[in-house]
Amino acid sequence: MTTTSSKTIPLLENGDRLTRHEFERRYAAMPYQKTGSNKAELIEGIVYMASPLRIRSHAQPHSQITGWLVSYQANTPSLMVGIEPTVRLDLDNEFQPDAVMFIPGRGARITEDDYIAGAPELIIEIAASTVSIDLHDKKAAYRRNGVQEYIVWRTLDREIDWFSLKDGDYIRLELDENGIVKSQVFPGLWLAVEAILSGSMADVLAVLRSGLNSISRVK
Repeated sequence: MTTTSSKTIPLLENGDRLTRHEFERRYAAMPYQKTGSNKAELIEGIVYMASPLRIRSHAQPHSQITGWLVSYQANTPSLMVGIEPTVRLDLDNEFQPDAVMFIPGRGARITEDDYIAGAPELIIEIAASTVSIDLHDKKAAYRRNGVQEYIVWRTLDREIDWFSLKDGDYIRLELDENGIVKSQVFPGLWLAVEAILSGSMADVLAVLRSGLNSISRVK
């Protein structure tokens, strides 16, 4: 007969209400084969476990938006880009967003144990099955903590929502006459929305280069 020690750390379960400290303690004790994923988040004090990710509704869009960010960061080396990093927003929220970009030491910092603490300037979520979370609880937490820009790619809807923080609230940035959304925080960070929705990365990167060139012309 197998006995369970009273000191055994409980496994994370969807819906658990935990402090951030307890969430991290249980997360560190979780074997990968038990979770089926290495992604779990604490959202407004509640645990959410990731489902398996599909290629067309998540993994491919994730790679495309990451390529766009990394291409921008290559021209602005003071920035840091992260893919699914742990972000400690506050005592009730610890996320693993699909992508972040930030200036270390400004809104966010790197902790001694190599996580992100605070609010990155830009956070991106790829939302196929998590739209309700990404556009409600997560969005509220990002807004409250001062994340300057928040992008949600709703892959099943073929829509991209780009929010910018103004006077403590998020406003949705609109496309210009050429179908481009332009960051209000990062100069030259331009996104050709229809091109990326269609998977035309050559066009996406061409528009991004135009954005970067616009900075050079101003200088």
